[in-house]
This record gives sequence, C-alpha cells and structure tokens, in this order.
Amino acid sequence: MGAAESSSKPGGSVHDFVVKDTRGNDVALSRYKGKVLLIVNVASRCGLTNSNYTELGQLYEKYRENGLEILAFPCNQFAGQEPDSDEQIVEFACTRFKAEYPIFRKVDVNGNNAAPLYKFLKSERGGLFGERIKWNFTKFLVDKEGHVLNRYAPTCSPSNIENDIKKLLEV
Repeated sequence: MGAAESSSKPGGSVHDFVVKDTRGNDVALSRYKGKVLLIVNVASRCGLTNSNYTELGQLYEKYRENGLEILAFPCNQFAGQEPDSDEQIVEFACTRFKAEYPIFRKVDVNGNNAAPLYKFLKSERGGLFGERIKWNFTKFLVDKEGHVLNRYAPTCSPSNIENDIKKLLEV
C-alpha cells in the first residue's frame, strides 16, 4: 500500500507530497497551503472509531470555514481493523459519521511500505515508540505552511486538540 502515495521530492513540508484519493487520483497536498491540517490514520473497526470520527466531524464542522482541513488516511496495520475497500470505508465514514472531510486511499503508516507522507510525519514528530505509529487515530497537527507542529496519541480525543487548532487558525 506504500505505493498509494508518492512524493516528487523529499519533503520539508507536508505540501511537498502527492497522495491518492480513494479513486486513485493524485492529490497534491500543496492545495492545502494556507490551511491548518489535522492528519489522522483512521480505522472503521477500532474501539476508538466512534469517539474519534464523531469528534473529528465536530471539529471540521466548527472550524472548516476558518481554514481547518482534516485529512483521513485509512490503515489496516493494527489488528486488521480497516479491512474494507476504499469505497466501503468512505461509505461507512460518510453514512455513519457524516464525514465531510477528505478520506484518502488506504495506506501503511509503519514498515518498509509506509507511505512517504507518513515517513515524513514520523520523522518530524516522533512519538513514545520513536518514529513508529502506535495505533489507529494517531494525529498530526500541521500549520498553514505545512510544518508538522505536534503529534497526538491515539487516545488523545480530537476535542482535546481544539485549543491548539484555534491558536493556529487565530480564532
């Protein structure tokens, strides 16, 4: 699944990367210049799914007009909790949780086949386990210039990130 993302050059910014949407189309993350990003590896069958998808949707609803974008990357590397196809994942997230933010093609976040974007995110902000992603719903907060400012554990509620987001959005 590492081929689901590519980068034309080594990144100094999230904006340097190109990822795939669920239909296989390239999406240049440079399109998000000037936006605050919350990048999250998601899963549909995780114990953290209900609370995270719900709160991510609430944050997006509240702050998207101010410049927040949430970028969701499904991942099946943690106990097989995201086994569905990209189309099924989007249907699940949009139907059950009314997700309106972009959901991209399923990726690996750890290992040799980790998506280049995730290699970059982890190199910028290591976690408790070094550069490895511990579990579903690890979150990275990115400023308007594409710099990774913070990493949040899977158990960190999206609502607990709200003040950090507000500071970046200047609201």
